[in-house]
Amino acid sequence: MSAARNIELKARCADLEAARAAAERHGARFVRVERQRDTFFHARQGRLKLRERTWREGQDAEDTSDAELIPYERSDVGEARESRYHVVRVIEPQALIAALAAALGIRGVVAKRRELWMWKNVRIHLDAVEGLGSFIEFEAVMLPGETDAEAHGRVAALQAALGLADASVVPVAYADLLGL
Repeated sequence: MSAARNIELKARCADLEAARAAAERHGARFVRVERQRDTFFHARQGRLKLRERTWREGQDAEDTSDAELIPYERSDVGEARESRYHVVRVIEPQALIAALAAALGIRGVVAKRRELWMWKNVRIHLDAVEGLGSFIEFEAVMLPGETDAEAHGRVAALQAALGLADASVVPVAYADLLGL
């Protein structure tokens, strides 16, 4: 199975409320708010995390949760860049964390509140990361037949629409920023 690809950009954001309003003005659609806990493991190449997510579909609904194992590779550059990844659904996350911790060791844990929006095929994440602050992340999921230039163009359009300066772009993962 070949890896999925996206073009992504992450930036610091001092005002998520303003970013939310700008995304909505640009035509983005709100999806949901999630609580995420990413456990990072030592990996020979790239990064490996187990993501546990919890969200609520409606005001009166029960919480929904799931977990995914995500190995990914992405260069650490301060611009929009390609990410190659696999997503594997996990039925018993705590058991898998214990097994991977024994085999590979845990680098650390990143906890965040993520507000998910969509614009075309771009996921917009408004993130409040424990110990780091607030960020915006764009992930343009590559569609069949789509060129990298088209995906880069959509990310650039969102960067401009949300007023994110190049100086605010973050080249590394949250785990790296936390020193994990």
